[in-house]
Amino acid sequence: MQHLYRRIYADPAFHALERKRGRFSWLLTSIILSAYFTFILIIAFAPGMFATPIIKGGIITWGIPAALCVILLSLLLAGIYVYRANKEFDQSVKDIIARAEAEARKVDEALHD
Repeated sequence: MQHLYRRIYADPAFHALERKRGRFSWLLTSIILSAYFTFILIIAFAPGMFATPIIKGGIITWGIPAALCVILLSLLLAGIYVYRANKEFDQSVKDIIARAEAEARKVDEALHD
């Protein structure tokens, strides 16, 4: 099994997939962290913005829909990642493994001939 792992690790497509998935993950992470930190900074430095009622005389403030938007953004980004992982990344992984297994079979066959 170790030889299979070594073949996968030696495959340039594996490293390309690692970079692509890493960049995509960091992009989504930076988007959600920006949203969270913006929300917290507004609460800390401009609390009146979220304390303002949506409807004059109402009890629901702008902070509630803003918080809901941050939560929904988190769910949306998680969904986007899962969709791309299932459609693109998983197929790339299968291709890389299949290629490594085929190469290992060729080597085994050559050794047994």
